[in-house]
Amino acid sequence: MSSISVVLNAEPASIAKLRELLDLGDGVELLSDPSGAAGRAFGVSRGWLPDDDELRVGSVAVPLNAYAKLFGMLFGLGAWATLPAVIGGYIGNPFRGQPWIADALAQGQSQNRWPVVVDLDANGAVKRNPFDELPVVGAWPRRPLELATLRLQTMLGVSLAHWDALKPEDLRTLTQLGGCVVSDGAGGVLYEHRDPGICAVANFEEILDALDAKATAPPASS
Repeated sequence: MSSISVVLNAEPASIAKLRELLDLGDGVELLSDPSGAAGRAFGVSRGWLPDDDELRVGSVAVPLNAYAKLFGMLFGLGAWATLPAVIGGYIGNPFRGQPWIADALAQGQSQNRWPVVVDLDANGAVKRNPFDELPVVGAWPRRPLELATLRLQTMLGVSLAHWDALKPEDLRTLTQLGGCVVSDGAGGVLYEHRDPGICAVANFEEILDALDAKATAPPASS
């Protein structure tokens, strides 16, 4: 992969803060799109009732702001895959692993984010992951509670702890979901994804599979 660019619905100052918190190297380009126009052009979901400022129940109109819409999306409104994705973080996956989770937990711990779960060596690498030691399910590719713990660490140590610095100026983008596209560099698309819910994001291992398939594909005949 020659380049990685991430378009964020955020002001430049918020992007600088996120880069600091996540310790992103220079190989990841972060681009500012406060209005979310790029995502909408890509066709991502705008969430639940994106153009409404009230919810009508019979003859009663209930005010509906961006935070209320986001709360509704947590229960699947306008984002059907939210609950399955959240539950999957708790029950694990016996078929497909996500080995980056332990490294992400380690990165969070290096920034003093709670909960502290994995044991690190002097270089900050994972030397012991207690999820590996769970009875029976510790042998699963993705252990129960492992991803949920990372999400908790990120929510407490990043989203909530630095909300004033990270929150979007345009709250209409608060409910806008994300997406991902991997190009072959010649105008072709190797992989694309549009989030169907909160936490229902692109699968990194599927992206790697798409890149491996491209790398091992026989050259096109002339």
